[in-house]
Amino acid sequence: MGQQNGGMTRPQEVIFEFRRVGAYVKVSAVDTRSLVEVSIVGAPDAGQALLESIAFNKLRYVLAKRAKASSRRRWT
Repeated sequence: MGQQNGGMTRPQEVIFEFRRVGAYVKVSAVDTRSLVEVSIVGAPDAGQALLESIAFNKLRYVLAKRAKASSRRRWT
């Protein structure tokens, strides 16, 4: 998946997509190695950097959660 870094799984390369949906922006983040995709919705005036950061953190969370679940399955 990604690198283990202090117990957190970090994606190697991430593709971000920003799509305006009405009064909001939908931000999708895809880890190119695992093809895991997450999305968030935020206010356009929050700024690209903040929305990207939130989407990236959500992707890290999902990858870590999947890695943890995967390691549990190996031991049961």
